[in-house]
Amino acid sequence: MEGRLRGRSLTVFSLLAGALLTLSSAQQIGAQPAPGRESPEEVCKACHLSSFNTYANSRHGTNVDLRAPASRGGCIACHGAGAIEHAKKGGGRGVGGIVNPGAKTLAPDARNSICLTCHQSDPARMHWQASVHAGRDVACTSCHKVHTAHDEVRDKLTQPQVCFACHKEQRVQINKPYRHPILEGKVSCADCHNVHGNNPKQMVRGSVVETCYQCHMEKRGPFIHNHQPVTEDCTICHQPHGTTIANLLKSRPPFLCQDCHASIAVGSHPVQFAGPRTDRGGGSTTLGTTGRGCLNCHTNIHGSNSRQDSQTTGRFRR
Repeated sequence: MEGRLRGRSLTVFSLLAGALLTLSSAQQIGAQPAPGRESPEEVCKACHLSSFNTYANSRHGTNVDLRAPASRGGCIACHGAGAIEHAKKGGGRGVGGIVNPGAKTLAPDARNSICLTCHQSDPARMHWQASVHAGRDVACTSCHKVHTAHDEVRDKLTQPQVCFACHKEQRVQINKPYRHPILEGKVSCADCHNVHGNNPKQMVRGSVVETCYQCHMEKRGPFIHNHQPVTEDCTICHQPHGTTIANLLKSRPPFLCQDCHASIAVGSHPVQFAGPRTDRGGGSTTLGTTGRGCLNCHTNIHGSNSRQDSQTTGRFRR
């Protein structure tokens, strides 16, 4: 029994010594792995070194995430089996039927289907096919860069510039005096918009007001007296991307208020011309013209809990 164990130990030692000797010799003469035994990534790396290096440092190139292409066959996970034929034929543009998701000659739907193979299951991208961007033939690669560790559209500081490439009007608005701190990187487009979503304005929540309430919770209420525009759509009064008027208003009071309140209500003061007072009395006929603002009296314009008396109950005062 002892002789058998000793014989097996010698055999294992001989095999290990032989393997180490072979490896040492291969390293000395710069030997490469046997043809046909390289990984797909190593084959692609031989020609596409620059792209491979940036890909290796990206989320797609990590082996830790089992969803990443590096864990599911490497380059062929996205570029298809045609990549192997492409390499066998010596490479070259369009050789071997390789699939290039970034190629402009490939239809947007075909490019997107490659990305959605993995990303469709994410709740934020589940309804991509019904989104505004998909309906306008926007491809994933129009905004995203997959062969890089720094995807500009995923960075708060650089994301707006990617969006502004198409949304020129918002580029102008965001440079106006009153705006959200987007250029400073405190707020990004993706904080309000889900560009992969399917609602008309592609908001991260089901409506504009629900999206605004994420930060402006004090405007949510419930109030005893709710101002209808607040519960319907904040953009009725506000321009969220930027404006020249304080509080991101679309126009100055009283003009903004008179867009809706343009008639004389029973028991209320009449619509007033926004100009300096000419009367010497203290009547309410021209009261709202003082300082050219309705907010001189109606301070709680988003909603009021006033229960003092019937005179102030429904008028959004303190």
